[in-house]
Order: sequence, then structure tokens, then C-alpha cells
Amino acid sequence: MEKSFWIERWEKQETGFHQAEINGFLKKFWHETGRKGGEVLVPLCGKSKDMLWLRRQGHDVLGVELSEIAAEEFFRENGLTAETQKQGAFTARAADGFHILQGDFFDLTQNDVKNVTAVYDRAALVALPRDMREKYAAHLTEILPSGTPVLLVTFEYPQEKMSGPPFSVDAAEVKRLYGGRADIRQLTREDALKANPRFSQRGLDAIFENAFLLKINP
Repeated sequence: MEKSFWIERWEKQETGFHQAEINGFLKKFWHETGRKGGEVLVPLCGKSKDMLWLRRQGHDVLGVELSEIAAEEFFRENGLTAETQKQGAFTARAADGFHILQGDFFDLTQNDVKNVTAVYDRAALVALPRDMREKYAAHLTEILPSGTPVLLVTFEYPQEKMSGPPFSVDAAEVKRLYGGRADIRQLTREDALKANPRFSQRGLDAIFENAFLLKINP
């Protein structure tokens, strides 16, 4: 999957993956991370409203987003005037505790995430095809401080019935990707079709939403 795929989705406003409401699993399970402050990394953040919720809990938010449109719209739609500067391979925008790095996630370095105390991944892992998921998990665990908790939210469905994204990522896939890199605990697995009718329109008659708590190994 090329970078241009996501850039074009934002240019064409084909952003059905953007949720208008705060993710329920974020509100229900964030306490499992044990973090009540510090900086939270949100990979492939788009303009997610989940970042607003995290900020209200007292966290600074570090988002990473490929699309310039998504990064700019997040600040504009929330009445924030961002200061912009270069930060390594990224264009960095910051205001009121929000810091979004516009660029390629795989350019993130340990220095970029040195202050991160937790990660929230609702839209990153499920956005990537299988080979890129492996690269993503390896890079994320390589740059994060050991012991960092990750709240991971995924969808699970018969992959042959719908082409991603979002791709199907079940518990076995999470174990395959992170089993040697993190401690894994599945928090829930719930029917998600009624709450996401767009998937019925794409041909699914069943889809589940999972939440996992990961803790990065030393």
C-alpha cells in the first residue's frame, strides 16, 4: 500500500474511517494502561477526536499523520492555531498540548518518542496490509521505551469477504506480530456490526471489535 493511497483519500474526502464520536473502548479501557498523565503517542492519527479525549484526561498528545490535510484540519476544526516547524523528517504542528508530526510513521526515531508514556492505536495497525503490519510492529516496539503500555483496538472479520482497510486483525494476528515483543492481554471482543452499519454495505454480515493491552518488552 503506497503513501499516495492515504493522501488521496484525504484529498478526495473519502474518510469513512474517521469517527465522529469518541471510541467507546478508549473511554472504557484507557485506565488499564495505568497512565494518568504524560505524553500519548497516536500513530496514523488523522484528525481523530479521540485525541481530544486524551487531552481532557491530562495527557499531552503526540500524533503522527501522513496527510497534510488531516493535520491542518485537526487544529482548524478545534479552534487551535498551530505553530509549525521542521522536526527531522517531519513537519511538526503544535498547540495547547497537541503535537502532530506530519510525515511517514517509519521515519519516527527514539528521540521523537522519548517522552511517550503510553500509546493509543485504534486506526494504525488495522490500516495496514499484512507485510506492512509486520514492519509497523517491529518499528513501534523498537523505538518505544520498554514497559510502555499500548491500548490496541482492532476489527476482526473474514478477510475474504471484504478488502481492507480496515484489515482484519484478530487475537492470533496480534500474537504473531507482538508475541515476542510485548506482553499481551485481550480486554474484550464485541460484536461491532450494529454500531458500524457501513460494513454491512460493504458485504459483511459479522464483524467484531477487539481491545488489547500490550506492554513493550525490554
